[in-house]
Amino acid sequence: MFKLLSFLSAVLMSAKALANPACAVCTVAIGASLSIARKMGVKDEVVGVWTGAMLAILGYWIIRWFDKKGWRFSHRDGLLMILSLASVGFVYLGELNYNPILFLGFLYIDSFLFATLVGAIGFIGGMKFYEWMKAHNGGHAHFPFEKVVVPVLTVFVLSLLFHYYPTFGCIGGV
Repeated sequence: MFKLLSFLSAVLMSAKALANPACAVCTVAIGASLSIARKMGVKDEVVGVWTGAMLAILGYWIIRWFDKKGWRFSHRDGLLMILSLASVGFVYLGELNYNPILFLGFLYIDSFLFATLVGAIGFIGGMKFYEWMKAHNGGHAHFPFEKVVVPVLTVFVLSLLFHYYPTFGCIGGV
């Protein structure tokens, strides 16, 4: 438990530096924390949640870079986000064994991959929820750094769920 809290507090403390959820400081902090967390004994599913959030940030950056270059095509944002998330195999290549488990009765998926997808969806959902909250507050944030706190808090809650409930999401545990 102490190891999980140490890892999560390190990530959360580094996230309050800037008010951009896709800032370089946040991305580097999450990226560096993942390897450290594995060495500290944090569950792979928790690491997977944060990996998914990091890859979602990278996908967001790629989309912004394509916008700056003026490169637009059909379904571009979805394709770029899928390619970013598909790079999860390169993050831990050689460190993890792929052990797929039957999911929803028809899909075989690894628990780390499932946690990565949940982390990415959670992070993107947190960003969308912040935008919704801001729109319903007259275009203003409710408190300083809300743009960072909401997505990071979403990923933090998902981390706690995967830590305390290894069967969270019907994966079957590790």
